[in-house]
Amino acid sequence: MSEKDPLVVFTPSGKRGRFPLGTQLLEAARTLGVDVDSVCGGRALCGRCQVLVMEGDFPKHGVSSHAANLTPLSAAEEGYAQRRPLPSGHRLSCSTQIQGDLVIDVPPTSQVHRQVVRKAADARPITLNPVVHLHYVEVRQPDMHDPAGDLQRLLEALNREWKFGPLRADLAVLQKLQQALRQGEWRVTVAVHAGTQLIGVWPGFHDRVYGLAVDVGSTTIAAHLCNLESGEVAASSGAMNPQIRFGEDLMSRVSYSMMHPGGAQQMTEAVRGALNALAAEVAREAKVEPTDILELTVVGNPIMHHLLLGIDPVELGGAPFALATDSALALHASELGLTVHPGARVYTLPCIAGHVGADTAGMLLSERPDLSEKLTLLVDVGTNAEIVLGSRERLLACSSPTGPAFEGAQISSGQRAAPGAIERVRIDRATLEPKFKVIGSDLWSNQPGFEQVVAATGVTGICGSGIIEVIAEMYLAGIISQDGVIDGELSQRSDRIVQTGRTYAYVVHRGTPALSITQNDVRAIQLAKAALRAGVALLMDRFGCDRVDRIRLAGAFGSHIDVKYAMILGMIPDCDLFMVASAGNAAGTGARIALLDSDSRRTIEELVRRVEKIETAIEPKFQAHFVAAMGIPHSTEAYPELRKVVQLPEPKAAAPRGGARSRRRAGA
Repeated sequence: MSEKDPLVVFTPSGKRGRFPLGTQLLEAARTLGVDVDSVCGGRALCGRCQVLVMEGDFPKHGVSSHAANLTPLSAAEEGYAQRRPLPSGHRLSCSTQIQGDLVIDVPPTSQVHRQVVRKAADARPITLNPVVHLHYVEVRQPDMHDPAGDLQRLLEALNREWKFGPLRADLAVLQKLQQALRQGEWRVTVAVHAGTQLIGVWPGFHDRVYGLAVDVGSTTIAAHLCNLESGEVAASSGAMNPQIRFGEDLMSRVSYSMMHPGGAQQMTEAVRGALNALAAEVAREAKVEPTDILELTVVGNPIMHHLLLGIDPVELGGAPFALATDSALALHASELGLTVHPGARVYTLPCIAGHVGADTAGMLLSERPDLSEKLTLLVDVGTNAEIVLGSRERLLACSSPTGPAFEGAQISSGQRAAPGAIERVRIDRATLEPKFKVIGSDLWSNQPGFEQVVAATGVTGICGSGIIEVIAEMYLAGIISQDGVIDGELSQRSDRIVQTGRTYAYVVHRGTPALSITQNDVRAIQLAKAALRAGVALLMDRFGCDRVDRIRLAGAFGSHIDVKYAMILGMIPDCDLFMVASAGNAAGTGARIALLDSDSRRTIEELVRRVEKIETAIEPKFQAHFVAAMGIPHSTEAYPELRKVVQLPEPKAAAPRGGARSRRRAGA
């Protein structure tokens, strides 16, 4: 880049930079760290990367900006404009190139906001047996009559006082050892990893030893800082996964890697940078230093796992979905560019299959369905749902591509969980009038004081839990039929039902912006929940059961949806509602267990080898299950347990399930 290259300024962030003629506008934004949304990975399909070209002279920026300073409307943009609105002056930043100086406004709808990452550490008893221990020792001083080196005398002291066997030392320990011994007047504290390796040394007495349990999700990253001496969680935090700007879902990121040379490396650097920022944040909150972190455990789906490790995930983009490795890994944190203690180690839990990853292993370690006689269904609801069904008898697992609809993407009024987003909805059965709650307020929208409370944020969109509830409530109120069609005749009864072209929509909020659920929104949720439910059905087929004893919903999204509405919508099979609950951030809890109890690592490494993997992409019955699951709650299943507590509209006569073989009933 040179001073002759066009100057591009992005607002409202104010970030600026010079770029050669022909640079893609989205690439320029990413280079400057401007988080422009891109669900489709830059393929002109989602429209989330829309920006507005500012016209005129901007003395503050020293720029004269004009629409002509971008390439003309591309064929991709014209194709998009035929499918969805592209307002005047708006361009798809993925499909236009820089031709001159520009001021580009990134509207709120295209910004990747810092969402509310609700992944706190779940309280539970965990055996405290960390892999790293601190040991304080007094080392005899050298003299002219004993030629032994400082390390040899340190090892002698450790063996004498702590009964260690053979120990090795990291080079970084050797580099600091002599100074530490003399500064501490021959008293030092050392960190011993797995009883075999010296990974840290401090002069005198030192008692700060921390570990970091990390859940790298495709949407969010959660980190829990734990005191390895007490087992207590010292601080927790979460952040959006910055890879979102390369693609909303997993396949979009694989596609980005395929289509952009160096794309995988970009995503690797992004996630490692986010992990370093989180480590610094939780350390600051706990009033310690990042260098006090000596051990990390990491879980994540296979694509996140590979990208963190710097492995191109391209092989996971198509059959046979080959993993580079499915084994647990023990690494040096420095190998991943992590700015923690120089001797810190990283343990990644094992993956299970091509799309069933270390996060599922963490969920297994947290919930331990293999220890129960009850048949348990575990579902981590996300952009790629990971499902486990099992008991003491056997364990089965699969993944199902639900896409980002559950998290607000692909929904006309959808957004991620953030202050101002609608998260709870109720619809009056008689009047069809809605009331709702937004994140940041405990008041319903029809209660006094609601407008004042939400004035700061406004009502900005509908997040995943709100989308689940509003569509389920629309079904209960008769606004949509079992097959998901919005009843246009109800527009004569309520002005909340409005015509939009050939279909109808339900208006949830009449403010600015107006928020509606359209027919396309209902279809997007039906497709997502049908993919999830079909995956569950395949596992139940393979297990030979008609029902399950208990259900646990995991993940940031799964933990915040009302289980009753998840069942009404048909995301999960029929079950006694008292046996359906949130498992919290089960993957993160599994990472914390592996951090605090070193014996659990062998447990999970052995347990994942027992899991039978079902690949939904090649299962011939998946499509039939998918079609049946499009109905609300389901086209062929009556949901008798749900009907005991919820008055459902009467469905059409259910067709019998096929198959003549004997099927085991759960709990029998």
